[in-house]
Amino acid sequence: MFEQSLMETAIGKTRTSWAVLASFALQMLLVGVAILIPLLNYAGLAPTELMTFLVAPPPPPPPPPPPVTVQVKVVPREFDAGQLVQPVDIPDDIAIFDETDAPPAASIAGVVGGVPGGSFGGALGGVIGSIISSTPMVAPPPPPVKKKPPPPPKRIRVGGSVQRANLIRQVRPVYPPLARQARIQGTVKLTAIIGKDGAIQKLEVLAGHPLLIPSALSAVKQWRYRPTLLNGQPVEVVTQIDVNFTLSG
Repeated sequence: MFEQSLMETAIGKTRTSWAVLASFALQMLLVGVAILIPLLNYAGLAPTELMTFLVAPPPPPPPPPPPVTVQVKVVPREFDAGQLVQPVDIPDDIAIFDETDAPPAASIAGVVGGVPGGSFGGALGGVIGSIISSTPMVAPPPPPVKKKPPPPPKRIRVGGSVQRANLIRQVRPVYPPLARQARIQGTVKLTAIIGKDGAIQKLEVLAGHPLLIPSALSAVKQWRYRPTLLNGQPVEVVTQIDVNFTLSG
């Protein structure tokens, strides 16, 4: 009884192991078929996707070139700001100057006693017999400009008392009858412009009684004066003339 149960257990285990192996092989076969089918059907892929898979990415751009540095060659100077500078390279040959070849000092400073045809106080480097000196010639100052006197004014103002002295003709005004009957007296003040010839050119009334003004204007227009001179030239004169009207007794 126990032997029969052990045999059945062993047979069952053998069948289970074979079933597991068969299932594993079948699964592997299905996975392989699933991988091979897309590889065999490559024509369905787009060319751009196919090239993306097959072509490697472009290499990175090369780095920029290094900046070019310009080297300036400094030429050493023998004299710098009035000071002697040590040379960088010492030459193999040194030129020697003979001082005996230099012109005598007398020819530079001049000849003692002068030369024939020279002039006293001549300049160094001048030409014998020449009148042109090496010293600069100073131009003479320009002649002074004579200022013309300003022209005399066309018209001046003179006081009445001063201008009365030049009066050469005076016509007495006629006393108006109406003013005489009304016993009107007073002074008529006038502003007169006297021409260059001494005649009255214009009269303006400043003050006065209306009954006396016409008679005063009529008389003063006939007055004559001597011409007023300024720097020897006759000019017009502006002055004030007073005409008095008074009644006697």
